[in-house]
Amino acid sequence: MSLVSLVRQQLEPWLTAKRWVIAFSGGVDSVALLSAVAAMRQQQATPPLVALHIHHGLQATAEAWPAFCQQLATALGVEFSWRQVQVDQRLASIEQAARDARYRGFSEFIQPGEVLLTGHHLDDQAETVLFRTLRGSGVLGLAAMPVQRPLAAGQLVRPLLQVSKQQLEHYVRAQGLSWVEDPSNLSDSYDRNFIRNQVIPLLTQRWPQATQSLARVAQHSAEAQQLLDELAAQDLQQAQLAPAFSWLSLPSLDLTVIQQLSTARQKNLLRYWLRDFSLMPDAAHWQGWFDLRDAQPDKNPLWRLAGGQVQRYQQRLYWLSNAWLQAAPFRAFDLGQQTEWTTPQGLVQLTGVTPLARPQFRVSTRQGGERLQLAGRGQRDLKRLLQEVQLPSFLRDRIPLLWHQQQLVAVANFPQLTAAGFESLEFCWQPWPVF
Repeated sequence: MSLVSLVRQQLEPWLTAKRWVIAFSGGVDSVALLSAVAAMRQQQATPPLVALHIHHGLQATAEAWPAFCQQLATALGVEFSWRQVQVDQRLASIEQAARDARYRGFSEFIQPGEVLLTGHHLDDQAETVLFRTLRGSGVLGLAAMPVQRPLAAGQLVRPLLQVSKQQLEHYVRAQGLSWVEDPSNLSDSYDRNFIRNQVIPLLTQRWPQATQSLARVAQHSAEAQQLLDELAAQDLQQAQLAPAFSWLSLPSLDLTVIQQLSTARQKNLLRYWLRDFSLMPDAAHWQGWFDLRDAQPDKNPLWRLAGGQVQRYQQRLYWLSNAWLQAAPFRAFDLGQQTEWTTPQGLVQLTGVTPLARPQFRVSTRQGGERLQLAGRGQRDLKRLLQEVQLPSFLRDRIPLLWHQQQLVAVANFPQLTAAGFESLEFCWQPWPVF
């Protein structure tokens, strides 16, 4: 099958996209992709097409690449655009920093309904599998690069994963086209370059089909990961809990259900649940999960992750994102003439108070030592009352309290925690749904 025919086959599901954006570095793979798509456009209608060059500016030779890319795109009848990005060179891996900057540029450019096409090929897939194997990656990591995945508001598609770099070079030469060579690709100081320049050639000397075999590992791993995801989805359905309170929208799971699963199945479920919230922990970091799971029932342990933490309260697990944890506490404020107030952590509302009486009220958060006078119960310690209503410990210093002059008269969202003589008040708090 010709390269143009293969690209046409791979891109058929995306013919209704609003636009195709080709990640155009000027290297042989992106030149081959751009040429093949341009040839495809001569044979059938396609979405609007633009070649996008991301300029890192990491080396002097790269300064000429935007002009080269624009000239080639124009010659092929393709609209051209380019963006310059800043690479954080303080990071340990300049490779990863450059990749992060490149994909930030792509994400900012892609609009809803658009598709980014990249020139990743068979050799790239083999390198990725080998690289992740050496890092001890699991099934998800060994699945390597998927043919498609979401990217910002659109989709990323890799139509060349079945094609070797040698085939792409042969195609580009046959078309009479040239390409740029990134001199940094020659440096074996970068891990991927070392695998590409030293390891893969050695493997293919002994096993000529090594790259194809490694790519099949990715395919098999992707299928295995799909089965693991389907199992995790079933387990998640059993473990997911309705909100503990109607106003609390934090994701939560039932620990008693999870504890009935094998350890491997627990980890599979948690990876699936946390995938949209945080980077996954490495092998050693899973000890935090075991400590949380096995803690005594009266403890409130937590498991810290890159994107936030899993907090246990009683037999329920909550996900608390860094954004949620770092939300600034609101300062105490007098009510004035308003009926609702926006705070850093949510919306506070009070009804049942006459306009004239409203200035006598104040809202604050818990500082410790507060007491509440309840009808038929007398003075009660607020800390114990919050335990009685089973408010999670991590919310007790955040929930708004209502004061009349110097007397605590209500706890937001808990009508049963309203002081005697103030039962007509309705004091509510709606936290922002920050996950």
